Amino acid sequence: MPPGRVWLSLWTLAAATAAHAGDDWPTRHTFDNGVEVGARGLLQYDLDDFGDDRAAHGNAIFEDARAWRRKEFNLYVRKRGVFEINAGYDFQARTWLDNYLTVETPAGRFRAGQFKTPVGWEDGNTSTGATVFLERAMPEQAVYEGRRVGVEWRRDVAAGWSLQAAWLARTDLNADANGSTVAGRAVYTPVRRAGEVVHLGVSASREQRDGFTARVSARPEVALTPVRLIDTGTLRGVDHIDRAGLEAGWLAGPLLLQSEYLMLRAQRPAARGFTSHGGYVFAAWLLTGETHGYRDSGFIDPVPVNPCGALELALRFSTLDLDDAGVTGGRERDWTLGLNWYFERHFKLQANYIRAFSNRGNLHLDPRILALRAQLAF
Repeated sequence: MPPGRVWLSLWTLAAATAAHAGDDWPTRHTFDNGVEVGARGLLQYDLDDFGDDRAAHGNAIFEDARAWRRKEFNLYVRKRGVFEINAGYDFQARTWLDNYLTVETPAGRFRAGQFKTPVGWEDGNTSTGATVFLERAMPEQAVYEGRRVGVEWRRDVAAGWSLQAAWLARTDLNADANGSTVAGRAVYTPVRRAGEVVHLGVSASREQRDGFTARVSARPEVALTPVRLIDTGTLRGVDHIDRAGLEAGWLAGPLLLQSEYLMLRAQRPAARGFTSHGGYVFAAWLLTGETHGYRDSGFIDPVPVNPCGALELALRFSTLDLDDAGVTGGRERDWTLGLNWYFERHFKLQANYIRAFSNRGNLHLDPRILALRAQLAF
């Protein structure tokens, strides 16, 4: 389908939702015994335009792109406070998403199946449809392990504290896992009420590698390109990988501040261990006065209160260093200016302008990127 028709179709759906802004979409049903069955979906269509990306030989490194980013669909059955069964698939990437059984007990919430690994606040603990920017920051891309099959325990143990522990097997439903992992995360929210949240978190994991190779890289914070300006290539002789992250966030009415520091160390018994590290910080301001929500230790999209929707301005700085132990993976710094329009709770438009500054060996490239997204979620 041509991109103009895609955006028109999404816009038509958005207009239809505005006509019924006070109604829930008919995608779920609750029985008299409290059991709820339903469907969740996420459609994202992106347009990426690249400039200032010519290398020394004169050829452009990137190609402009326009395509579906996600076509996610989930079916679920749950009884709040008791259990939940979820089955999800992304028809665009042709990959299985979260597929699990969760049981609530006095000892905590237990989950078995495939789910996100916990190291990486934006990737592991924020919905793919609720990100302030189109894509995760570079350090998240480099460190995040992805989804795995395993078991998890999570519990709120004291006022403001939430603990999480997981064991992940040597497999996933997409057949691309490479070793078993143990992971944990602790979050402390000394302030948590509507419109005001203080979030502090720490996470860590150890992955035992079966293939004895690893690769660390990141795209320049857009998804419709295979190009990585910084990339370690294949690291050989890797016995295990340690990951760690520090999180800090502050929500004060229309203002949201969020930052994270992430580290990855690939242990190589026959060579020097390789370490990468990076971080990001961003600020987002809802110009129309709304506030972001907070759920399951992650911030979620605001609900517009004005008929014309909510408008948000955001700025992010991220940095990632992949030069270490004789490996010339490169270094990159990205500045991203974002503008979001939340038109009713199910539809939003996003625009990002990215200036990337990269240095990898003798290659210095500083492209500019304009990225647009139309999103429909239910």
